[in-house]
Amino acid sequence: MAINIHLRREGRIHKPFYRIVVADKRSPRDGRFIEQLGYYNPLNKAEFKIDLEKVDEWIKKGAKPTNTVLKLIEIARSKSNSNE
Repeated sequence: MAINIHLRREGRIHKPFYRIVVADKRSPRDGRFIEQLGYYNPLNKAEFKIDLEKVDEWIKKGAKPTNTVLKLIEIARSKSNSNE
């Protein structure tokens, strides 16, 4: 079973809001998911949150993040390193 970490679109027309979720690769973009790991608001790029511990756990289990989620994870890691 292939599992990936991707963005699940929510919000209204012209006001997107995304949740970062772990889901089976065969499920639709906005369909069933296994676990929610965070959120991302593209209208306010500073507004996003990712639980990096859960992300690491899922990557160890074999989940593959999409390119966009991978960039968001890198940004979150750099922010957490600069705060320390």
